[in-house]
Amino acid sequence: MSKILLALASAVLLGLSGCATQQPSQPAATATPAISAEAQAALAAAQADVKTAKAKNALWTTAESALKAAEDAAGKGDSATVLKQAKLASDQVKKGLAQLNYPMLKIGD
Repeated sequence: MSKILLALASAVLLGLSGCATQQPSQPAATATPAISAEAQAALAAAQADVKTAKAKNALWTTAESALKAAEDAAGKGDSATVLKQAKLASDQVKKGLAQLNYPMLKIGD
């Protein structure tokens, strides 16, 4: 019985000593590259547009995909891709919102 307790205590001490020597993780803020002010404005506008379309149940999947691509590009610091994808998202949102005004399709009388 005492050998089991000794082995268990040794395992616990080894586990605790391993935790004590770990380095604290670095903050993630230092790894985020910056994008241009124009790209930031386009991304913010696209995010607002998508939020509006989602609230009105008029969000197209292409707009949602373009916004995700713009956000991913922003994380990588690629301003050109952010601009392109954010403008595509906003354009798709405008078309989705305009589609709400189309007349209902009637088949037959």
